[in-house]
Amino acid sequence: MKATVRTICNRDCPDACSIVATVENGRVTRIRGDKDHPITRGFLCFRTSLFLSTQYAPERLTTPLLRRNGDFHPIAWDEALDLAADRLMTIRRESGPAAIFHYRSGGSLGVLKRLSDYFFEKFGPVTIKRGDICSGAGDEAQMVDFGEEDSHDIFDLLHARNIVLWGKNVFTSSPHLIPILRDAVSKGARLVLIDPVHQKTAALCESFIQPRPGGDFSLAMAIAGLLFENGWIEQEVGTYCDHLEDFRRLAGRRSVLDWCRDADVPVESALDIARRLGRDKPTAILVGWGMGRRVNGGAIVRALDALGAISGNLGIPGGGVSFYFKRRGPFDLSFVGGAATAPRTICEPLFGPEMLRLKDPPVRAVWITAGNPVAMLPESETTVRALDQCEFVVVVDSFLTDTARLADLVLPTTTLLEADDLLGAYGHHWIGVARPVVPPPAGVKSDLGIIQELAARVGLEEIMKADAREWKRRIMAKHLGPHGVTLETLEVGPIRNPIPPKILFEDRKFFTASGRVNLIKEAPATETPPAEYPLYLMSLSTERAQSSQWATPPEEYAVATVHPDAAEGIPDGELGLLESRVSSLTVQVRHDAKQRKDVVLMAKGGHFHRGQCANALLRARTTDIGEGGALYDERVRLVAR
Repeated sequence: MKATVRTICNRDCPDACSIVATVENGRVTRIRGDKDHPITRGFLCFRTSLFLSTQYAPERLTTPLLRRNGDFHPIAWDEALDLAADRLMTIRRESGPAAIFHYRSGGSLGVLKRLSDYFFEKFGPVTIKRGDICSGAGDEAQMVDFGEEDSHDIFDLLHARNIVLWGKNVFTSSPHLIPILRDAVSKGARLVLIDPVHQKTAALCESFIQPRPGGDFSLAMAIAGLLFENGWIEQEVGTYCDHLEDFRRLAGRRSVLDWCRDADVPVESALDIARRLGRDKPTAILVGWGMGRRVNGGAIVRALDALGAISGNLGIPGGGVSFYFKRRGPFDLSFVGGAATAPRTICEPLFGPEMLRLKDPPVRAVWITAGNPVAMLPESETTVRALDQCEFVVVVDSFLTDTARLADLVLPTTTLLEADDLLGAYGHHWIGVARPVVPPPAGVKSDLGIIQELAARVGLEEIMKADAREWKRRIMAKHLGPHGVTLETLEVGPIRNPIPPKILFEDRKFFTASGRVNLIKEAPATETPPAEYPLYLMSLSTERAQSSQWATPPEEYAVATVHPDAAEGIPDGELGLLESRVSSLTVQVRHDAKQRKDVVLMAKGGHFHRGQCANALLRARTTDIGEGGALYDERVRLVAR
C-alpha cells in the first residue's frame, strides 16, 4: 500500500521546507520538496534529500541506554524514567532545583519543544541557558535599533533594484532564496556579495567584495561617510532617526580611505555600495548570520541597520535590512516564564566554563534536549570536563552523539519524519504543522511523550497531560485565532503568517522607546591580533553537513582550506596541524587560491570523538552584545606535522 504524507522539516535551517513523503508498507521510501509550497518550490536541500539514510541508519537508537561500569546497556523505558525521576527529585531535595540544568538548543525548531522548558520550570524552576550561540548579537542589535526583529515579506525582494548579500551564503544557508534572487535579477535587480570567504553565491552576483575578516564595520563606516559626503541621505531622516549627528561624527572620525584600508577593500567598492543604497534605491540588505558571530558582531549589524536607515531604505518596497524572520511570532508561548523565573542561567556560548565555575550549588544534573553542546559550542574540551563532573547527565537524542557518549542515561526520540509539531521559519513568513509521516520505531518516544511520562512520576501529570493537538491549539489561539487561522487551517497546508506586514516599518514608526531608529554612536573596541597566529578560523556550515547534526559519511580527517600561500609549504591534500591557543587538530590541507591569505576554512562543528571538531579550537567568548558566540575571531596557525 502506497500513500503520500506532507510534513515540514524541523531542523535548524531558515527554510522550513515542506516535504512530501511517500510511504509504502509503513516505511518511507521517498521524500521530495512540495511543489505547491511557495518557498520550497518542489526541491529540498542536499542534507534533507538524503535524510532517509539517517531515518533508517543502523546506528539509530531505539531503546534507552544506561551507563553501568563505563559502558552503555539497554534498559526498559519504565526503568529509565523511574531512575530519572528518582535522581532528579533527590538532587532537588538535597541541593535545590538550581543544581539541575535543563539545556535545550536548536537541534529541532518545533514549537512544542518549548514544553520541556515548561516542565522543568514547574519542576523547579531549574537553571536554564541564556544568550544564543548562533544569532545573539544580531538579534540584540536589531532590537536595540528598531525595537523589533523581523523582515519584509520575502517576495518583496522582487521590488528591489539592488540586493546586498552581506556575509550570506545562500547556497548553504538559504537555498530556497536562490530562485527568488534569480527572479529578482530577471526583473532588473543587481546583486552584490560582501564576504571575506569566496563562496558559491558570488556566481549569482555581478560584484563580489572580499573584506578582511571582521572588517565589515569599517566598510560600513566608509559607505556611511560616502552617503553623507554625496548627499545620498534620505531627506526626512531626521524625523525617524535618533542620534543622526552622533552617527555622522562616528563615520567622520576617519577618512573614507582610512576606513577602506582598515577593511582591506578599494574605495571604489565602498562607493559602489553607497550608490546602490543612496542613489539607486530601493536596496535590500540581507545580513548573513555570521555577521553576528564576531566579537564586534552587534556593532556590525547595527552599522548595517544604520546604512539602511540613513539611506532611506527602511519602510519602502524593495528595501529593508533583514537579519531574521520572527518565526515564533504567531505562537503564544507566554506561559513559559524563561529566564525571568529561573533561579540562575548559564550563557550558552560559555557552557563549559560557566558550568565549572558554579559552586553554590554546583550543577549536579544536566538534561539535554535538541542539542549536542560538545560539538556545537566553543571550547569542546571544557564542555566535556563540565559534563564529566556532573553526577547525572541525560541526553534525549536519536543518535549517540558526542554529548550522548558522555551521558549516564540516553533516551531515544523521534526524527523530523516522526515529529508532531508546529513550525515557523526564520527565513520567510510561512508557518505550518509537522505531522508524523510514519510512527516512530518501537522503543522510541517523542520529547513530549518523554516529558509527560516523567511528569507523571514527579507529581506534574495534570500540568503536562494534554496531547500534541491540544497543545497546538493552545499555542495558536491567542495570536492566530483573531485572524481565523486554526489548526485545521494549517493542516490543509502551510500559510503565510497573517500577522507581519508585507513591508516592515512602512509608516517609519519603530518599536523603540522614542519610536525612532536608535542609530549606533560608538565604534566597537578593537583587538590586536597575535602575530604567531596569522589565520582567522572560519568554521562554516556546508551543503553536506551542519555541525554534526546530519549523518554523512565522515572523512578520516577534518579538512582545512587555505590559500596556497598560507599553507606553510604543506602540499594540497597532505596532513598538517592546526593550532589555536586552546587546542590543536590534525587536518587535511586543501588549497584554494580564491580565498584570502588570512583565513582558514573548516566545516562547522564536526565529530569531536573523531578529532574533527572545529569548536575544540575556539575559546568560549561572547559577542559585544546579546551574549552570542564570538565564533569567527579565533586566530590559529597551520604547521607541518
